[in-house]
Amino acid sequence: MKTYDKSAPVRIELVLNGQRRSGLAEPRTLLSDFLRHELGATGTHVGCEHGVCGACTVLVDGVAARSCMSLAVQAEGREIETVEGLNRAADGLSDLQQAFRRNHALQCGFCTAGILMSCADYLQRKPDPSEQEVREMLSGHLCRCTGYTNIVKAVLETAAARLGRPVDVAPDTSPGHAGLGPVEQARLVDA
Repeated sequence: MKTYDKSAPVRIELVLNGQRRSGLAEPRTLLSDFLRHELGATGTHVGCEHGVCGACTVLVDGVAARSCMSLAVQAEGREIETVEGLNRAADGLSDLQQAFRRNHALQCGFCTAGILMSCADYLQRKPDPSEQEVREMLSGHLCRCTGYTNIVKAVLETAAARLGRPVDVAPDTSPGHAGLGPVEQARLVDA
C-alpha cells in the first residue's frame, strides 16, 4: 500500500473522459472535489458527501462509483468518466441524454448528472432491463423533483432503441433541446 505525506500535495494522473489529465491534491482530497476544483469537471455534483444521494456518481474504469466516497489518490492511473464524457452525439448529447430531454426526466438538474452516469453503467451491464429493475437501480439516487417516472421512461426508451425495438417517441419539433431553456440544456450536460 502506498503511503503519503499528509501535508504534501500529490500529483495525480488519470484519464478523464478519454483525455490524460493530471493535477495536484492533498492525500485527503475527495475524488469529487478533485474532479470539480482541480480538473474543472463541474458536472460532478456533491450532495450529501456520504455516498447516499448519488449526485456525485462517476464511472471509474467503467463502473459507477460515488466520487465522494473515494480519495483522489485512489484514482491514480484510472479511467474516470463524468457526465461531460457522455455527450458524443453530433448535437452534443448521448442517446441517453436525448431520452432524458425528450421525456422531461429532469427538473432542477442537481441529481441528473449522477443519475445519468448510473444509468449509463447499468445499461452497459443490463441492456434489456424491466421497469422494476430500473426502479431498483434508481433507488440508490435521491431526486426531490421528478418522482422518477420520466427517468424510468427515458431509461427504458434508451434500452429499447439500443436493442432495435420500435420506440414510441414524439418527434422533437422544437429548436434546440426540445424547447428547454439554456439553463435546463446545461443541466443535461454540465450543471
